[in-house]
Amino acid sequence: MTDLDIDLVLVPVDGSDASHEAVDYAIGIAEEYGAAVHALYVLDEEVVRALESGDTDEADVADDTQSFTDSVIRRAEAVGVDHGNSIAYGFSTEVKTVHPGSVVLDTAEELEADFIVIPREPVTGDPGQVLEKAAEYVLLYASQPVLSV
Repeated sequence: MTDLDIDLVLVPVDGSDASHEAVDYAIGIAEEYGAAVHALYVLDEEVVRALESGDTDEADVADDTQSFTDSVIRRAEAVGVDHGNSIAYGFSTEVKTVHPGSVVLDTAEELEADFIVIPREPVTGDPGQVLEKAAEYVLLYASQPVLSV
């Protein structure tokens, strides 16, 4: 058995209960390996369309995601894990190849993440839960180890 060398764990989130569970797993892995954790908040299609059309302000979206981000910060700091976070559009009305799975994998490459923990929500879940659409793609195409929870 080989040892994993993990410096950064990426956890894509969408504010759902499954995202909270994924964050707990990601922090646990980061703590075990002395790594940092990065939460990527992936915005769903409805929010992206509202932003692109000007019906919603970016500051409002940032405010809406802040409580989830604050929760990640509190949990990571409680166990001494370094942390970061970002927000990404999970869809594009202009670029067909931009979808939640590609956004997660592109971010993993940009951040040089060594491990991904992704919520795998039931297909019958709330349609606003964007990551259910990404989990299968990430599992198929990620170059780093993936834990789907």
